Amino acid sequence: MLLGARKISKHWCPRRPNLSLSHTPSTKLNSHISASLHSLCQVEELDDFLPWLERKASTKISSVLSIGKSAYGRSLFASKTIRAGDCILKVPFNAQLAPDNLNPELKALLSDDVGDVAKLAIVVLLEQKMGHDSEWAPYISRLPRPEEMHNTIFWSEGELEMIRQSSVYQETINQRSQIQQEFLAIRTALKNFPETFESITYEDFMHAYALVTSRAWGSTKGYSLIPFADFLNHDGTSESIVLSDEDKLFSEVLADRNYTPGEQVLIRYGKFSNATLLLDFGFTLPYNIHDQVQIQGSIPHHDNLREMKLELLKRHHRPVSKDDNGFSSSMDSFTIKEIRSGSGKGKGIPQSLRAFARVQCCTSPQELSDLVEEAAQHDGRLARRPLTNNCREIKAHQMLISTLTQLAEDYDASVKLQQSLSCRHSAAWLDS
Repeated sequence: MLLGARKISKHWCPRRPNLSLSHTPSTKLNSHISASLHSLCQVEELDDFLPWLERKASTKISSVLSIGKSAYGRSLFASKTIRAGDCILKVPFNAQLAPDNLNPELKALLSDDVGDVAKLAIVVLLEQKMGHDSEWAPYISRLPRPEEMHNTIFWSEGELEMIRQSSVYQETINQRSQIQQEFLAIRTALKNFPETFESITYEDFMHAYALVTSRAWGSTKGYSLIPFADFLNHDGTSESIVLSDEDKLFSEVLADRNYTPGEQVLIRYGKFSNATLLLDFGFTLPYNIHDQVQIQGSIPHHDNLREMKLELLKRHHRPVSKDDNGFSSSMDSFTIKEIRSGSGKGKGIPQSLRAFARVQCCTSPQELSDLVEEAAQHDGRLARRPLTNNCREIKAHQMLISTLTQLAEDYDASVKLQQSLSCRHSAAWLDS
């Protein structure tokens, strides 16, 4: 049975407002570009890589793809005409790197707190340490070096300042902390193998960890690095994804459209927002149909009705769920996405956010009671239908507009400040 796999995307905290990352510096923007541009950018390389992988897999991996370079880095191109629905590559599980490759003795020493991402990172570290003696050397040697990776955990403090108003800023801090905790958890076990891991540093582990989170694919089997498949670049509008057949023990990709020879072949890593793409992969898309904004809301401590409001929200809050980017929504965290339909009508503001606004705007216990009573007349949800009291409904929406406007203004001010600082630095450099 074929199951859809997806790129790993790790998140360590609920998102804060992230209005637009289109202004954020990006070194890799993957999108459809013309076949003529691809042919200009393409440089045939790694002629020995695919034959090596096919020998290791004892089967044909692909007869329609070739490895090259585009303006956006290493890529896969159509070497022959490809039709929608064609299988363009197939990699058996025995030619993939997974936590199962971990030394059993070392694996037994790891605590339950060490997750599969960290375990796979250790596998990568071991193969890196072995160098040319590694059976995976042709693959490991072609993975990006730290200076070639642009995940935000590798950004300098000055670069991070440019996205301080974005949710990615705090998530980057949290992710660095999480990686450090994982490193501390495995370090004791690694000390039992001094001949292999004695010189391994936190920076080495962070690099390996980032390779896993940005290149590995998750399925019911767990996480795995899939050589050749991870040379495919991302297009958020593509319908092609990596599929894993747990019975036949292979992963494959089917083309979602026709490709002519020389055209770059693209797939979708996942339905990721720009915040996720920047955090975990180091790039953003100019127009991302999966982009979203995470809004944080809180009841002020000076609100005399604070405890009543919190209790009401707790009682009426929807169950915690995970969105397409892999993180859970919470009572004070709300996801806003652009929703379009054929009729031009969308779902608008999420019910949970409208309910929060209605509760927050209540100024007396009676108004809170009226809100609950009105909800009970329908299906019990606080924002299922417009309030019968138009004034209170308008007040709640005005509060939302004010909050969103302030967030947008804060973000724009941050962007302008960074542009100003950048100009000053450039002028100072020229003067010197």
